[in-house]
Amino acid sequence: MSTSADAPPRRGARRRGGSVLCERTLTRIVTRDGARPEAHLGAPRVLFFAHRRGSAEGLTMGSTTQRSTAEGIVAEIGGPGNIVSLTHCATRLRFVLNDAELVNQSAVEAIPGVMGAVPQSGDRFQVVIGGAVQTTFNQIMNLPEMAGIGKSKLSDADVKAAARGKTRGKSAWIDGFFEYLSDSFRPLLGVLLGASLIIAFAAVLDALGIVDFRAEDKSASWVFLDAMWQGVFTFLPIMVAYNAAKKLNIDPWVGATVMAALMTPEFVSLSDTARFPDTVCTLNETLGTESCVAQIFGLPMQLNGYGGQVFVPLIMVAVLALVYKGLQRVFPENIQMVFVPFFSLAIMIPVTAFLIGPMGIWMGNGIGAGLAWMNGSAPILFAIMIPLIYPFLVPLGLHWPLNALMLMNIQTLGYDFIQGPMGAWNFACFGATAGVLFIAVRDKENEMRETASGALAAGLLGGISEPSLYGIHLRFKRIYPRMLVGCLVGGLITGVFGGVTTEAFAFTSLLTIPVFSPIPLYAISITAAFVTAMLLVIISDYRTPEQKAEGLANRKQAEADLALEAAGPAAPPRTAPAAASASAAGTSTASASAASTPTALIVAPVAGKVVPLDEVADKVFASRALGEGVGIQPTDGRVTSPVAGVLVTVPASGHAFGIKTDDGVEVLVHIGIDTVQLEGKCFEVAVQKRQRVAVGDLLVTADLTGIRDAGYDPTTVVVVINSKTLSSVSPRTGSDVVPGDPIIDVAP
Repeated sequence: MSTSADAPPRRGARRRGGSVLCERTLTRIVTRDGARPEAHLGAPRVLFFAHRRGSAEGLTMGSTTQRSTAEGIVAEIGGPGNIVSLTHCATRLRFVLNDAELVNQSAVEAIPGVMGAVPQSGDRFQVVIGGAVQTTFNQIMNLPEMAGIGKSKLSDADVKAAARGKTRGKSAWIDGFFEYLSDSFRPLLGVLLGASLIIAFAAVLDALGIVDFRAEDKSASWVFLDAMWQGVFTFLPIMVAYNAAKKLNIDPWVGATVMAALMTPEFVSLSDTARFPDTVCTLNETLGTESCVAQIFGLPMQLNGYGGQVFVPLIMVAVLALVYKGLQRVFPENIQMVFVPFFSLAIMIPVTAFLIGPMGIWMGNGIGAGLAWMNGSAPILFAIMIPLIYPFLVPLGLHWPLNALMLMNIQTLGYDFIQGPMGAWNFACFGATAGVLFIAVRDKENEMRETASGALAAGLLGGISEPSLYGIHLRFKRIYPRMLVGCLVGGLITGVFGGVTTEAFAFTSLLTIPVFSPIPLYAISITAAFVTAMLLVIISDYRTPEQKAEGLANRKQAEADLALEAAGPAAPPRTAPAAASASAAGTSTASASAASTPTALIVAPVAGKVVPLDEVADKVFASRALGEGVGIQPTDGRVTSPVAGVLVTVPASGHAFGIKTDDGVEVLVHIGIDTVQLEGKCFEVAVQKRQRVAVGDLLVTADLTGIRDAGYDPTTVVVVINSKTLSSVSPRTGSDVVPGDPIIDVAP
């Protein structure tokens, strides 16, 4: 760890306030090039003394070299190039470094906003910030020089990539195929979700008998409402073609125009046998649909309704990409803008109308008929299979073909039988998230609580599983087996009682329950899936024992840091006893009398041997980040108040007490090292927050034997939190004391 060998003593540095801060600030200026601070100690001291003499030059330089806390931390730990990754807990920044020897720990501790610095084993380093850690973390990560610096916690995109990487990568064309499918649909999620919620609203009105949305004689108002959601599904082929063409790096408007040509009123009118006698129409008895064939330039063209189709635009754009890029090689760049789109449309519209369109319809109908046969022949097996395979398809992006089949079913059959069983998977996923949220709230895991609550809201209200999947489930492997049990239960109920269908494409959320039929069966199946997964996660936990222990340790450490921060300065010190007396008007005479006498002495709260903070086995205290003070190796567990004042901090754990005197001196009494993890065991608290205490009043009785037996150091630390604002804080160390003996001299 790099430190300045000839820097002023730490105790003096804390007392000398502004002058030493100027020295450190100027030292940072000359080390912006990344050189070691020791190489520049001479020049800053010249400026330091100039500043003390009142030199305008020194003052000017000091005012132009201020850095934010984020910039200072990054600079003093060796610069961004020394950072491998950065995360944070509730109170501390956690760095993984290339070389911990490059850290200037004393400079880090001197940065405003830093409570302390704690080296860890290996090349790990922690900076104690307190409750503002999230803000400081964001500021650091937003620094321009931090661009590209990693975080040890994987992002949702990283988790997704890792999940897909396990099965992809064997064949480049397979990877490209599924990416093509995903990127053709993914941008449409928003409008599909919006349309599904409009459908849900209409279904609720239908279920309540307010309006019959299946009636042929609906009023113009309700027909307009139909148009609001049908616009998405009717013109879905155009949207898919646009996205698919964009994915293949060709003009997306060309792809959209090809599909639009097959959906124009003129193309649709070709099936009018009264207008075109050569057109022949036949009825498909199996699907209940009419198929027409028109004669175009003497060639037969099968006419289809392409609204809602997705296979046709996907196939068409794949062929269009070959044509478009081939034409780009033929025509010079200066005329490509005119002729490449022209010939692409001239070629692809007929090819799609005569060949690709009918082929896509046949393909979709064939696959749909196969699944319909399976659903009719083995409904229980089908209802179980769908929710069990979806948890493995979604992380790989392989669920899009099934989504396309749902749309195809609605287009050809008038209903879909896949979405009902799929609801069991979605709600099992959301139930597992609810179980994680329950545990996070119970165990006070704030970060996971925020993640799980957001994911659960997205799922229950929007039917979106990705936040749960990538934010939680794929990170904690114990969740998947429990979630699959929920999928099995929900699918089994759906299959045993006859299956669930829907006449609309809808995201499976609480808001879209009314679009499924029968509603009671669907509601029971998704509830069973949700509750099963949730209870299994709650009962068996989503973390391994090691992850649970690590989380507990981090939480206890954060509580300890926050307790220390809470005992920090809450307001600027009073400038004179008279000011304190004036502000205390209306209080008791005793209080006014106490305020009129400045605190000059802090006495021992416990019997034992007084040692300097350097010998305390806690790096934050030893660094004096929380102020100057002493440690006492106790011989008795009776701990009393070292000053007269008001208790501002009394944590439930009973291991620490913050006292503020009437003249603004703030004292922290901390019993033991890391004893917050005892959770109140071995401590019998005798006071409460905001209680006034006198010197010698009992604060707590500590079981020193129990503390030692639990593996903790019972050394009691007494520090003056606002040491920097006082003229001097002088510890008295090296002697044995009893409660009431002086241990620290204080001068306001």
